[in-house]
Amino acid sequence: MSFIEEMKLKARQELKTIVLPETEDVRILKGAEIVLKEGYAKIILLGNRDNILSLANENNINLENATIINPIESDKLDYYTNNLYELRKEKGMTYEEARKLLLENSRYFASMMVKMGDADGFVSGACHPTSDTLRPALQIIKGAPGVKTVSAFFIMCVPDKEFGDNGVLIFADCGMNENPSADQLSDIAISSVLSFKELVNSEDEPKIAMLSYSTKGSAKSELTEKVIEATNLAHEKSPELLIDGEMQLDSAIIPEVAKLKAPNSHVAGYANILIFPDLNSGNIGYKLVQRFAHAEAYGPLCQGLAKPVNDLSRGCTAEDVAGVVAITAVQAQKV
Repeated sequence: MSFIEEMKLKARQELKTIVLPETEDVRILKGAEIVLKEGYAKIILLGNRDNILSLANENNINLENATIINPIESDKLDYYTNNLYELRKEKGMTYEEARKLLLENSRYFASMMVKMGDADGFVSGACHPTSDTLRPALQIIKGAPGVKTVSAFFIMCVPDKEFGDNGVLIFADCGMNENPSADQLSDIAISSVLSFKELVNSEDEPKIAMLSYSTKGSAKSELTEKVIEATNLAHEKSPELLIDGEMQLDSAIIPEVAKLKAPNSHVAGYANILIFPDLNSGNIGYKLVQRFAHAEAYGPLCQGLAKPVNDLSRGCTAEDVAGVVAITAVQAQKV
């Protein structure tokens, strides 16, 4: 069974309600159709009902079991406006600005639905930049208790099952924190362990490699020192974790290379979580693996938020939308 089929199976065990705000995109509607047909989540579509159904009919999409909510006509609009204003007034937001955001930006309306418990999570990003999905989530839903660093990760499913956990690895942070400090990198590593256990394998041991262009002192610079410090901080915060660094990619995932470069490491050669030192390397890295290795890439997925919100690549397919909905639904079961 593939990773995403396992997610769908888990999602069916406790149905959650996921909001899809980008209903002007036919891929979103096709993704919603897949979810509803396969029965692993309840779907709320935001937008003008006539426009949504017209686009669906033009493309032979069945949305019979979807709930459609037009923010302009919603009986919760005043309620959401009041609560958004209260949440953001100390940042200078007026009541009128809160109402305008809810009426003109569907990601803010979706965030308020999740915040107020009227939905369990939302998925966006098919036709908007990542920041348009994450900004309202960070402002409204905010981080889970005890989480200092909200971050983004990808689940990478590679055809070669020798890597990671039967071909599945977590890459972080590949979508949010541009140049994380050593402390933030350590937080990202710890959050990625929780994501691994929730989504990939609750029984296998997470093995975290803190990536660099150096392995165990083969080079020395400010860049490598940051990764070494992050590794040490992660050990201090969670001493039970199998985490090692600084480490080059080949040392992290190839046992033969690991024996040469990091023979005393309990992670090297078998890492299933890869922590990148910055957003440049993370974003480039996941796209290289996606394109050259023909891997399935799900994300950027968020970790550390109080409730699940996930982003889509603007190059996503309807199947990608359906897959991320399944992941979001499983995350919602853990909240």
